[in-house]
Amino acid sequence: MPPAEWLGFRTWSVVIQFGAALLISGYVVAALLGLVRTREITRARLVMADGVIAGLTLLVVAALLRLISLESWEDIGLFAAIFSLRTLLKRLFLWEEARLRGAPARPADVT
Repeated sequence: MPPAEWLGFRTWSVVIQFGAALLISGYVVAALLGLVRTREITRARLVMADGVIAGLTLLVVAALLRLISLESWEDIGLFAAIFSLRTLLKRLFLWEEARLRGAPARPADVT
């Protein structure tokens, strides 16, 4: 693989996606361990929501990097669909987190 290809946006997008998957997996493990240790389902759900929100943020960053190298209208449409789905999921997790904490949702935090 030539150095220019290795430093491309698609490569960094894949690296960021992998990091997001590791981050979400780490939070899942932390939530499960916390649940086993303390039996507090609400705390485990909050940890899980925090992890998914952070992971989805990284996935949006990776998608934006891929946007730079889109080549057709089909690619752009697929990107828009994925971006919309991730944004919807992030809003749902923020809503769930706010519901668990007993506070109103923070619409300014959703991007």
